[in-house]
Parts: sequence; structure tokens; C-alpha cells
Amino acid sequence: MHNISEIEDLIKLISKLPGLGPKSAKRIVLKLINNRDELVKPMATTLAQVYKNVMRCNSCGSLKSNLDGCTNCEKIKEKFNKICVVEDISDQWSIENSSIFKGYFHILGGTISSVGNQKEDLLINSLVDRVNRDKIEEVIIATSATVEGQTTAYYIQDKLKNFKVKVTKLAQGLPVGGEIESLDDGTLFSAFKNRSELNSNSN
Repeated sequence: MHNISEIEDLIKLISKLPGLGPKSAKRIVLKLINNRDELVKPMATTLAQVYKNVMRCNSCGSLKSNLDGCTNCEKIKEKFNKICVVEDISDQWSIENSSIFKGYFHILGGTISSVGNQKEDLLINSLVDRVNRDKIEEVIIATSATVEGQTTAYYIQDKLKNFKVKVTKLAQGLPVGGEIESLDDGTLFSAFKNRSELNSNSN
């Protein structure tokens, strides 16, 4: 097997996925090779379609399809007055799966940090545009309880201070350093229910 370059390349690619190492990648590759027609062929077709048609929305940061547009911010049947701001798409999925929040999502694409994303790389300006355009009444900041997440939260708060919008953050019951996608439904529910208002609008 190790003399076949295509298989070696596939193992290297799969081992880069979260939670997978070389041993797991080899097992997955063997499963794929042994099920060529049932797995490899349809997977190759689907991956090609994802590469071609799925991308990040420039407005809200969620994933959208070139064929259907963005279901998060463009073609939604209900009109909401709340936006939940998260760092990554995985955070959005976690909150959606819990059915805790009913409203729009805004995915920043990371946090502000000295070594990571610069402010201009995050979709903060488009968040301000959405608040203004969609008559949003509350922005719920659901960034992680890390230094970077809290720094990002206060930066967003400052950017929205001149708008008539309530800015809240999830309750401090979140574990220090905790990431949204790793929280169970009970913790998420409590964090949303007991969210507190940030006070930048009091200036």
C-alpha cells in the first residue's frame, strides 16, 4: 500500500482533518478503497460540487450555495429582530441544533488577537450594516470565554455604541476558556437565558 502514491496522498489529506491521525486516516482510506462504488465515487462527486458551489457569505459569514443563495440572511421566511454573533460556523451549528435561539446568525470567522486575524479580516463592518439595514433590536454576542473572545466582544460593543440596539453577551456561567461548540445544551440554554447587557450605550 505504501508504494501507491495516490493512497499515500489521500492518507496525508485525511489525517489533516480534526480528530484524525495517520492510523485513523489509514482505516478510513481502506474503507473507501473497499467500497469504491458505494463511497468513493459519490464522495468524489459531492466534494467537487461542494468545492464549486459552497462558499462563505460575505454579509453574514455563514455557508451559502451558489444555487440557492444564503438561507441565513437573504431568503429567510421569518423576519427576526435579533442577531447572534459567533466566532465560527461550528458555533452556529451547535446553537441551531439546541433550538435555544430563534433569530439571525452572524459568523465573524475568528477573533481579534495580536497574532491572528486583524479587525479588517472579520465581518464586523458587515454586522454593523446588518444591524442598521434589518432594524435589529438586540445583538447577542456569543464569542468564547477566552481572552480573544472577550476582546472581540468589547470591540463589537464599541462599534455598535452609536446605534439604538441592545447589546448583550452570554452569561458568565460559561467555563473560562470554554468554546461554544463544546458546550452541552443545558449550559447553552442557561447562558442564553441569563445573558447580560453590555453598557456601552450608556455613554
